[in-house]
Amino acid sequence: MNAVTPTPSAPAGDHSVARLDHLAGIAQQLLRRCRSRGASQAEVSCSEEHGLNVNVRMGAVETVESTRDRGLAVTVYFGQRKGSASTGDLREESLDATVEQACAIARYTEDDPAAGLADPDLMAQLPATGSFPDFDAWHPWALEPDRAIDLALACETAGRDSDARVENSDGASVGTSASLSVYANSHGFVGREHGTQHSIGCALIAGRGDGMQRDGWYTTALAVEDLEPANAVGRRAAERAVSRLQPRSLATAEMPVLYSAEIARSLVGHLLGAVSGGALYRKASFLLDSAGKQLFPDWFAIDELPFLPRGFRSAAYDAEGVATRESALVSGGVLQRYVLGSYSARKLGLQTTANAGGVHNLHVTANAGDLASMLQGMGRGLLVTELMGQGVNAVTGDYSRGAAGFWIEDGKPVFPVDGITIAGNLKSMFQSIEAVGSDVDPRSHIRTGSILVGRMTVAGTD
Repeated sequence: MNAVTPTPSAPAGDHSVARLDHLAGIAQQLLRRCRSRGASQAEVSCSEEHGLNVNVRMGAVETVESTRDRGLAVTVYFGQRKGSASTGDLREESLDATVEQACAIARYTEDDPAAGLADPDLMAQLPATGSFPDFDAWHPWALEPDRAIDLALACETAGRDSDARVENSDGASVGTSASLSVYANSHGFVGREHGTQHSIGCALIAGRGDGMQRDGWYTTALAVEDLEPANAVGRRAAERAVSRLQPRSLATAEMPVLYSAEIARSLVGHLLGAVSGGALYRKASFLLDSAGKQLFPDWFAIDELPFLPRGFRSAAYDAEGVATRESALVSGGVLQRYVLGSYSARKLGLQTTANAGGVHNLHVTANAGDLASMLQGMGRGLLVTELMGQGVNAVTGDYSRGAAGFWIEDGKPVFPVDGITIAGNLKSMFQSIEAVGSDVDPRSHIRTGSILVGRMTVAGTD
């Protein structure tokens, strides 16, 4: 057997379907119990997950962990009073006690005008096939511990052997998981979902003493055949670690900053946090009352695509059963809407955007080429490949984070950079975006290439 290439996914069997039917049966039974205890509305979420994770370091096995989790949560509404309880025990007496606890909590809470299930007219409708599509998300990997260990060792060895300057390792890992979930509510909605996710990763240390530098790489996908080969992951980790040796700082100045693709999605994450319902109704966002306003250059666009095959967050419905839909979050640089579930929507006097539980696959439209062409276009400035710290003020948008990367001259990396801070304000940073690359990092539900911000303050020590 090849020690460095993952074996293909095993074909989906009937076991997951049977387990989903079992969980759906439990959920519907609990909804009946909630109604019999006087609840005006109720919802039940059930989930099961199992997986395998292996970690090795310096050629030796460190951990082999088999996981198996399950959980069930019941939420009841007595008018506009809400109560919730959860359990991991599916025995009859435990299920009954969970319903009773949720009802008891609801009876003693105060009315909340925003409480309740999502509007029944917004529920996703079951297709004629009798089941919601799984968007090609189910690819179980029949991975035995010995095989996982072989892959992890091959990954680390490939990295350590690829460059003599790699003298130590933080280890390599291989993981696989499969999850089943059911959501049901008293509107009559019952949704079943199943999905898998697999990963291979490696972190290596180059150099010695005070000159040591650490970096890594990982690959993750819903299907094993979409993973990068284990040895390629190890070699990429080594290249990244070695490239950071002998870093310098920079003189404090304003300059263009190019966020590499894997770092650029953090900028989109800050946008999401600021336009999410919870932050808005608490008035803890720098983007209050921003829907319909120009936040980005007029070419900039972000679309939500919930129906992507093998998308990390593809779904026919959200965490409340509301039907998802393709829609623009930003179009022509204008914020088109907020990111809302039914509770936050009611607090704001708006309607849910089918985002209870989060967004479903965001795609940032590119207006430039790959990373090399982005560097050429920037000419001179800072390429950021790592961010440190949490220096972002969600209320004001002030942004200040430690960073590392490379100084760029004439469109090419000249030397690695460390010990610097990049700062600005997210509102002005969004407006100063000059380009988005086509070098999309596929390892996230936020799909974006590298992002060039035309001017930021870079504080160094030189």
